[in-house]
Amino acid sequence: MNIHSFLDHYTVTLGTLLAGRRKFFDRGVESLDFAELLATTMLRLPEIGGEGIYEVAADTVAGTLDPAFYVAQWLGPEHPTLIYHHGNNERPFDFGRFSKNSFKNVVLDHRQDFAANLIALRAPFHRSLRTYMEQMTELRNFAAMLAVSVKLAEALAQWSRMQGSPRVLLTGVSLGGWVINLHRAHYNTADHYAPMMAGAALDEVFTSSAYRRLSGRAARENPEALRRVLNFEAAFATVPDDADARIRVAALLMRHDAIIVYERQKVCYDPAQVTVLDKGHTTGALAFVALRAFLLTQIALG
Repeated sequence: MNIHSFLDHYTVTLGTLLAGRRKFFDRGVESLDFAELLATTMLRLPEIGGEGIYEVAADTVAGTLDPAFYVAQWLGPEHPTLIYHHGNNERPFDFGRFSKNSFKNVVLDHRQDFAANLIALRAPFHRSLRTYMEQMTELRNFAAMLAVSVKLAEALAQWSRMQGSPRVLLTGVSLGGWVINLHRAHYNTADHYAPMMAGAALDEVFTSSAYRRLSGRAARENPEALRRVLNFEAAFATVPDDADARIRVAALLMRHDAIIVYERQKVCYDPAQVTVLDKGHTTGALAFVALRAFLLTQIALG
């Protein structure tokens, strides 16, 4: 085990101690499948009047949830639009120096480098650590959170097109990467997808990776329930690219990732779609310069 994998296992151990009895899906693994969740999730964008943070109410099987988005930079309708989804348990609108906020560190603090309109999403339950940990004890809440983020990404992609933006790029890290891959599997309406540290076998994170230690007893005893709701490899694999290759995917994976395991998730992509860094999950998430360079490359592709 190298230092990158070691840090992932160490981080999971600390997370297990912090979670205590509030482990993932410990209270239940009942959930509609993802297509049904999308069909039953309803949200409407507020009127967008320029840069700023906008709250959204989403009606779901888990109740009314609280996603939001931040129009961080709007250069004009002639520019492409980059829509970014944060990682697991981040505080995406906390811009303090020591905040856990990948959008701030990768994109926002260097917005002058991005010749694009920039929009950041906030998934439900991401206002506080306590709220997030309590809600993640049920699979239906986790899956509903994903469905809301996918719906919000789709609504903002369509809104960006209505403003005249010539290209929409969806990206995200870890949890955010899963969200945008789910968007591709179920909508496929963006011009470009750039998932970072994600694939299409989300169930494996909780059943076979180092992260399985954060899975509760109900999850450990019912891996097929997780597979039914969280694995979308088949749907992802059957999405066709347009004949002119307008729809493109470029994935960034970490070779030593003990949570989003490289050997398991790389098979979800065509090999030509994958860029690999010699990092783990923890060290990869902190490789802000490399993540930024990857995104800037995708924007420049045109």
